Amino acid sequence: MSQLTTVARPYAKAAFDFALEQGQLDKWQEMLQFSALVAENEDVQHFIHSSSAATQVADTFIAICGDQLDQYGQNFIRVMAENKRLSALPSVFASFNQIRAEYESVKDVFVTSATPLTKAQEDKIAKAMKQKLNSEVRITTSIDASLIAGVIIRYDDIVIDGSSRGQLNRLSQELCL
Repeated sequence: MSQLTTVARPYAKAAFDFALEQGQLDKWQEMLQFSALVAENEDVQHFIHSSSAATQVADTFIAICGDQLDQYGQNFIRVMAENKRLSALPSVFASFNQIRAEYESVKDVFVTSATPLTKAQEDKIAKAMKQKLNSEVRITTSIDASLIAGVIIRYDDIVIDGSSRGQLNRLSQELCL
């Protein structure tokens, strides 16, 4: 996996720089996302690895993508095919997103709650995390009823456990000492 990430980073950086220059970050993100999904398909993976003609692989891949790729996206696919790197497209997409988030100073914060959060609760968490991280944040929420109540907030290696389950676990550990 780390090898794919190493291979993908220069492609993602090149795509990001071009997209930024053209003012088309959203379009490139969409093209890379779609291309990554195509590259993850088992049949496509088999075709990529079994065929030796880069132009045939690129043409077939582009045909599968259809109108999802503009001329620059097609050229990007051709370059990756020539270098036998199409299987790295999912990693390129992930790296592109990471580069874009760093550029836009947006941090992804994951919030797991026992029940669905209201818009006001999400906004309050976003405001607090924006202050803590000194950056814009993008909140992604999920529900885990086993938390009983409260939330767990994750960003990179930071975990803030404000759930009832977490509090009970900490209390149990303290009582056992």
